[in-house]
Amino acid sequence: MPGPPARDTRSLLLRGAGLVAIAVVSGLLWFLIRHDSTPAEPVAQPPAQNTGQFQFTKVAGPERSDDCAAKSYGKTKDFFTDNPCQSLVRALYTTETGGAKALVSVVLVGMPDSAKAKQLKTLTEKDGTGNVTDLVRDKTFAGTGTPSVSGSDAAYASRVEGTNVTIVLADFYAKHKDKDLIEKIADDALRLSADLHS
Repeated sequence: MPGPPARDTRSLLLRGAGLVAIAVVSGLLWFLIRHDSTPAEPVAQPPAQNTGQFQFTKVAGPERSDDCAAKSYGKTKDFFTDNPCQSLVRALYTTETGGAKALVSVVLVGMPDSAKAKQLKTLTEKDGTGNVTDLVRDKTFAGTGTPSVSGSDAAYASRVEGTNVTIVLADFYAKHKDKDLIEKIADDALRLSADLHS
């Protein structure tokens, strides 16, 4: 009695291999469709000095410290003696508009908590309480005709974000006077602290 017909093993193997190959190619195509193989280019954020009303150019800094008492004066120094900061970053910028050039000091102070940050802002907003020493006052930056950004004609602006306080002082070169304009420059410069975080 004849036995069952012999299976064509080679033919079966080829068919199986073909099915496996199709499955692999299909899976690979599906993966490529779902996942773009070209990595996304990171979008670089523009520096803060180029994103507002005025264009600012950094001319000094950032100078970093964690000893705010040593880098301040007046009642502000006393405040830091009793309430040490966690970080201090100072920088200077210039901006020109309508033929007038201004020098702008931007200071970013990191305090231990938001309550201390608010106390610092309230203190420096008052006249005669001193401030953080800017890079002109401590002679880190000097140049011909450099204005004293901590003088009586300087504009002041500040803000609190969480535990960070930004303090801005600004004044014109060449004894130029325009109170409204220098105050607008100081307010606009508050955003420059974003460049000092890193």
